[in-house]
Amino acid sequence: MVRKVVRYLNNPVLEQVAEPVTEFDTPELHQLVTDMFDTMYKAHGVGLAAPQINVSKRVTVIDITGGDEDEEPEQIVLINPQVTYTEGKQTGEEGCLSIPGFREPVRRPRIATVRAQDVAGAWFEITGEELLARAMMHEIDHLNGVLFLSHLSALKRDLIKRKIRKLQKAGEWE
Repeated sequence: MVRKVVRYLNNPVLEQVAEPVTEFDTPELHQLVTDMFDTMYKAHGVGLAAPQINVSKRVTVIDITGGDEDEEPEQIVLINPQVTYTEGKQTGEEGCLSIPGFREPVRRPRIATVRAQDVAGAWFEITGEELLARAMMHEIDHLNGVLFLSHLSALKRDLIKRKIRKLQKAGEWE
């Protein structure tokens, strides 16, 4: 089921630290993950964190193929993720499903290793480079209540917030 993606400045869940998942392999957790992939693909994203659908749980889904029908899906589920290693730097344009219409260059590690749990609760480690590293870091930021805007200059961040407030007043920002 596709869920509504909450928008920045409309919901405090986006700026709060999400709660750890403590019960695994439940029908509710499986449904949450399925709904998150459905929602992410519908919005043409490559990652989605549970707080973005108003669920304050440390769950994120990633598929850097973006649901492209010509590519085999590479679905990754990270529950209670912890960044254990980063290396190098990359700067690339990022956007966010909770801040649609805004894209800005963000500096992230070029390589990132994450330790996380799967839906059954088993721990595993994954290392990503380039786009996968960027996506993992972006989504883990969401679980920590951090938006990509936090990586921008104060001036750029304030400019985007002003534009969003204008869109809200015009009724164009749900």
